[in-house]
Amino acid sequence: MLSYFRWVLFFIALFATVMGGSIYVGHVILTAQGPLEKTKNVVIPRGAGPTTMAKLLEEEGVIAHPRLFRVALMIDPSPKPIKAGEYEVPAHTSMQALVELLQSGKVVQRRLTIPEGMTTPEVLELVRKTEALTGDITLDVKEGDLLPETYFYSRDDTRDGLLLRMKEAMEKALDEAWRKRAAGLPLANKREALILASMIEKETAVPAERTRVAAVFINRLRRRMKLESDPTTIYGLTEGKAPLGRDLTRADLQSNTPFNTYVIAALPRGPICNPGRASIVAATNPARDRSLYFVADGQGGHAFATTLLEHNRNVERWRQIQREKAESQSQTQPQAPAPQAPTTRQ
Repeated sequence: MLSYFRWVLFFIALFATVMGGSIYVGHVILTAQGPLEKTKNVVIPRGAGPTTMAKLLEEEGVIAHPRLFRVALMIDPSPKPIKAGEYEVPAHTSMQALVELLQSGKVVQRRLTIPEGMTTPEVLELVRKTEALTGDITLDVKEGDLLPETYFYSRDDTRDGLLLRMKEAMEKALDEAWRKRAAGLPLANKREALILASMIEKETAVPAERTRVAAVFINRLRRRMKLESDPTTIYGLTEGKAPLGRDLTRADLQSNTPFNTYVIAALPRGPICNPGRASIVAATNPARDRSLYFVADGQGGHAFATTLLEHNRNVERWRQIQREKAESQSQTQPQAPAPQAPTTRQ
């Protein structure tokens, strides 16, 4: 009887030793460095089972033993479903870390930046060419509908879905700015605020000038003066599909389009681009400034004026700067035609 118990104890000890050794070996295998030499993005397709995933991961060089990967999924003490998507797998990721990553659902976040002032045709073309997005664009998107920002997306997100987020972001930004607008603006509704914001966006790239440019247009609207904005006139000629590629001519300034603010004494028919938040805020909260004119100052900004006489002096100063630049360039380069002065608010 004693001999029997000794044998039982022996087999129990042997079993425990074998099990302990197996657990130890399994732990070593699961936590050992994987074969992947460099960080790599791997896509787990929807509906993929353990066998398909193991084969894919082996082909991508992430694991060396597909069967061990399937075993790792089976012996996981707290099993969770693996979520489809694109994952960034670090170099030499262990089997255990790989399983945890795929169960986390922390897929790669890509980004797309829409610059301020882009027209809607330009944004749509950018979205069409953006990799990892899927589907055609069927959403109805008009000029000024999309808020320029950086948007994050995942592989296989739809183009319509991303554009819808841009559209909703613009609606939210415009609603907020309109709610906080200054009192007494000569703007009938949010649509007119958006149109003015798009003009501000195209008129200046200097952040500190936005509210002053807004003030000039607001002052002119109050006096029922023509806004005389080059960017609106250009938009009427190109419909925002491409740059004009040349200086405006006298014939251009007399063109019969609903965007030619040298002809119409009001805001143009619609927005001329997708303005950013800062320009929207400037349109609804312009500076307290009596200026009625502005012209390029030759330094990347603008010179503002309250009278036509002062404005004409600023124009002449700009022309003088351009003449000096042309003379300086002519000393080192072949003779080129002197640049024309920009059309200005008269």
